[in-house]
Amino acid sequence: MDFGLVELTPEQDAFAAEVCAYLTEIVTEKVHEEELATGDGINLGVHLALGARGWLMPHWPVEEGGAGLDEICTRILRLEKLEHRVPLVAEATTNMVWNAVEQFADRDLRAELKPGVAAGTVRFCLGYSEPDGGSDIAGAKLRAVRDGADWIINGSKMFTTGAQNCQYSFAIARSDPDRPKHKGLTMFLVPLHLPGVETQAIRTFGGERTNMVYYDDVRVPDRFRIGDVNDGWTVLQGPLNEEHSMAARSGLQDLSMGHEFLRTLEPALAAAAAWAATPGPDGTRPADDPTVLMRFGRIATDLEAGICTPGPQGRVKGSEVLIAAAADLIDLVGPIGLLQRGAPGVLGGGAIDYAHRFAQGTATYAGTVEVFRNIIAQHVLGLPRPSLPGATVFMANGRRAPGHAPAGAGG
Repeated sequence: MDFGLVELTPEQDAFAAEVCAYLTEIVTEKVHEEELATGDGINLGVHLALGARGWLMPHWPVEEGGAGLDEICTRILRLEKLEHRVPLVAEATTNMVWNAVEQFADRDLRAELKPGVAAGTVRFCLGYSEPDGGSDIAGAKLRAVRDGADWIINGSKMFTTGAQNCQYSFAIARSDPDRPKHKGLTMFLVPLHLPGVETQAIRTFGGERTNMVYYDDVRVPDRFRIGDVNDGWTVLQGPLNEEHSMAARSGLQDLSMGHEFLRTLEPALAAAAAWAATPGPDGTRPADDPTVLMRFGRIATDLEAGICTPGPQGRVKGSEVLIAAAADLIDLVGPIGLLQRGAPGVLGGGAIDYAHRFAQGTATYAGTVEVFRNIIAQHVLGLPRPSLPGATVFMANGRRAPGHAPAGAGG
């Protein structure tokens, strides 16, 4: 693997300067304050401004609403968005869903939605998790029943982040309860404005907003079905692989998907370091204590390890490092580390408190760390799939193995 620096051309340098200047102009302190207050993961004004420049789908050709950027300029744009703290949740989920829509959706539906996706007026959220399903997406109970040219959908989804600001939910539904659970699923792009759809906010400890979405006799035209009937698991694999860091990745992307979490640790560590370098009333600094330096060194080393751990392993490492390091920083600086943004005497704008609160959800985001440990075991280490009580095991002739539960009874 080449860890050498990428030397930018004059044109790429100029593009980086252009992006930095534009984002500095539109991503104001008011934008940051709004995100802290709402946790929405999107600022509509910024989102539409990016769409107007083709910067939501920057790799798309200009004639399709993109910016026609090469791989390096696309990466420059991404890094500048992160540096300027652009709220990116809606952009990320829309990108993941679009790949499946482009591959499996009806051609007319693709043509109808694509301009809006590029412009930012059409956004998608992920309708996977359910209240009693945990991380078992294939155990979906959201029911879809065919009724002529439509489907009637009933049930609920939870942790549907961004539903309040999106036009469609990429929802997986049970279309045939008599088939094995992975074989009786169908994917839909459910318009969230339809009668019978209700969205209720869920507030996280980290301040983000996610949602419960209820579907009560929602009539969805068949044109919004994505892929074949009862083949939803196939449709879902692309977005899931991308979310789980199992899809092919460019050498310009972050090595670790855990880096997304660890970006919140960097300003927290900087705030704590500034505290440690400040003399107290007696003239001494916390940094004069070798034990304090040792703890800072351990956190910095763990941070680097999390950033450099690849694939799904990085997802687990990133969460574990952030949870442990944020708690250690609060233990180091004391109660002042719990002060939130705007409080008198707060360190680094409340970066330590925010990192600590945000860290707690990272064991769940994008799939729990337990899910990722199973991915690592099976797909990285090649270990056999665990046989759990109640799991269904099918023999070569399609019959269930003796002593195993019937289909639908468990895992």
